[in-house]
Order: sequence, then structure tokens, then C-alpha cells
Amino acid sequence: MNWQKSSYSGGGDGDACVEIAALPAHVAIRDSKAPARGTLSVPTASFAAFVESVKRGSRRAE
Repeated sequence: MNWQKSSYSGGGDGDACVEIAALPAHVAIRDSKAPARGTLSVPTASFAAFVESVKRGSRRAE
């Protein structure tokens, strides 16, 4: 898989973030501090909706 870190990874080694890998129908997500541990896989459309929600600054209902 081709893992990519966010451009917002922070300073230093840039290991304080998550990494994603695009798959044909899913997006795999892992912790950059512990890449050998498990990954989370979500459908591409769901991940895209999540990213758009974050970009809009959507908030969870309280």
C-alpha cells in the first residue's frame, strides 16, 4: 500500500498524525506512531463525506 501522511502532520518527524492509503473501494487508515498495529478501513464515499464535513467545520450535535 502507498501510505500518505497529512500535510498537517506537525513539526519534528511528522509522526503525530494518521496515514491513509487509497484502495479501490476503501480508504485504509493507521496511526503513524504505530504503523505495525491494526488499520481501519472505511468505504471511499464515507471517508470523502467525513473529510468534507471536517473542511466545512461541521460540529456534532450537543
